[in-house]
Formats: sequence, C-alpha cells, structure tokens
Amino acid sequence: MRVLGIDPGLRNMGWGLIDVAGSRITHVANGIAHSTGADLAMRLLSLHDQLSAMIALHAPTAAAVEQTFVNKDGVGTLKLGQARGIALLVTAQAGLTIGEYAPNAVKKAVVGVGHADKVQIAHMVKLQLPGVALAGPDAADALAIAICHAHHLQSANRLTQALAKASA
Repeated sequence: MRVLGIDPGLRNMGWGLIDVAGSRITHVANGIAHSTGADLAMRLLSLHDQLSAMIALHAPTAAAVEQTFVNKDGVGTLKLGQARGIALLVTAQAGLTIGEYAPNAVKKAVVGVGHADKVQIAHMVKLQLPGVALAGPDAADALAIAICHAHHLQSANRLTQALAKASA
C-alpha cells in the first residue's frame, strides 16, 4: 500500500509518500507544493496542478489530510480551509480513500504527545524513516500524517480480521 500524507497550506502544502508492507514503512518521496499566482484563485489552481502531477507520478493507493484547526485569525483559517479543500478534491479525483486527522492526533501517533513542535515531529519522522531527506517542515508534517494513517489502517485491518475470525 502506498500512503500519501498532505499537510495543507495556502503558500506551502507539504506532501509525503510512504510504502507500507505489514509493519514495515519505507519512504518513497516528499516535497512541498509552493503556490504561485497573483490572486487566491490562481494560487489554489497551482496547488491543484502540483498535487495532481505528484499523484500521477507516484500513484498512491490511500491518502490522509490534516484537519484544519481554528485559530484567532478567521481569515487565515478560511484560506487554510480552501487549501485543504484542494487537497481533498485532488485526492478524491484520483479515486483515493481519504483519512482525516486532527493535528494533535498526528502528533500523538508519531511523537507520543499531542502538543509536539515541528522539530520533534521531524526528528521522529527521521527515526521512523531512516535516511530520509526532508524537503522542509511541511513535508515532515505530511510524512507524519501518512505514518499516522498507516497505523490507523493497520489497526482497522487487524480489527476486521479479528471480527471475521470471531464470527467464523
């Protein structure tokens, strides 16, 4: 299974891909889509095009997107939500099943605490994916989202198998 994690952002949208085989997780690629354009519509379009090209190149089989958290800046939260909408749209257009995770849930799954900072997240991603060269903090966050989703999918698969075995 190839899992894509996306850390939504209007200026910088991080993405990270991992391959999952049983309990083994390996790094495939990571990067940051930088929006370009004079207005919001063009910036969103550039994010759409970059994510679409990356998905076409790497062919993930599942995706996860971080949920938007509401902060004091309502306008900033709204713009972040629009970038998140692009991430959801592109992955849905590719026919991927999409997981959504709160930032604290991702941090807890990867670091062990829900209020870890970006340095701690990058450190733990590097420990779980030895030799990875991170494109930046947004890419590290995206890989953390992919790792969180991989753990969730593995747990769900084990539960399904256990339920099937119990009903047999």
